[in-house]
Amino acid sequence: MTYKIGLLIDEKRYEAIKDTPLAQNLKSMFGGEIKMLEVDVDEETAKRILAEFPSARVDARGFLEDLPVAFKKALFDAIAQTKRADKTAFEKVFEKIDSIKEAARKEKEYVPPP
Repeated sequence: MTYKIGLLIDEKRYEAIKDTPLAQNLKSMFGGEIKMLEVDVDEETAKRILAEFPSARVDARGFLEDLPVAFKKALFDAIAQTKRADKTAFEKVFEKIDSIKEAARKEKEYVPPP
């Protein structure tokens, strides 16, 4: 099964991906005020994400939700750097998973803006 992660795209993030094929895959939300990039996640990667972050869950639509902001930020940064929303980006994220988990622990005290 394929799962998804929804990344919210503001103007600053859009600038990082506007010249890539990813920009054509953005979905409009809230009357076009916000864009979302749906990232496909294979089952193996989804299981690893769920194992790393016990508070994460899969919703009825098949989206991985309740992920730490630090994880989503790292995922977007990896996508912007590789210009790909695939396993390559997830590998970059998992390379620094310890620092992401540490930042996620701090989110319980203070939730940073996404």
